Amino acid sequence: MKEFLEETQIIDFKNEEVFSLAQELAKDCKSDEEIAKNCFLYVRDNIHHSGDFKDEITTYKASDVLKYETGWCYAKSHLLAALLRANGIPTGFCYQRLSCSEYKKDIYCLHGLNAIYLKEFGWYKVDARGNKKGVNAQFTPPLEQLAFKLEKDEFDLPDIYSKPLDVVIEALKKNKTYDEMIDVFPDVLFLSEK
Repeated sequence: MKEFLEETQIIDFKNEEVFSLAQELAKDCKSDEEIAKNCFLYVRDNIHHSGDFKDEITTYKASDVLKYETGWCYAKSHLLAALLRANGIPTGFCYQRLSCSEYKKDIYCLHGLNAIYLKEFGWYKVDARGNKKGVNAQFTPPLEQLAFKLEKDEFDLPDIYSKPLDVVIEALKKNKTYDEMIDVFPDVLFLSEK
């Protein structure tokens, strides 16, 4: 479980602003579930999803996501992990392979979300990408209410990762604008189990 609590260059929760916010969101909470909900709601509702707002900056480090208040789903999951890990709550990364036709026709890409280890429920998946028409992600353990329901040819990657996937970080580092990113969303090709 230790690897799901580690600080990294990307999940930089010792950054002064990130750590301060993590402590503020945990204030007066009586359980890890309350802390996790506060952190989830903060990221979901206060950090713009770069695709929804067509932001011209691409963030990947948790501290930059907080500083610029924007990020793709992957980057938002990095900030959520940092806030939770700063509070001693194990947090990992999960991915779905989804159609990205809202950005470009006939392409698939990875969608990033988190798994949080809650004492009462075990691993619980949440999706802080941000709500909009047709997207209603909630924090209601033990029920998982993610942003997207899987459609034909879409699937969950089966693992919970302690670090973001390299293909995700490479895409976020290389592509600095909205237009650059939608041309080369991160993806992974393997067959889902039917």
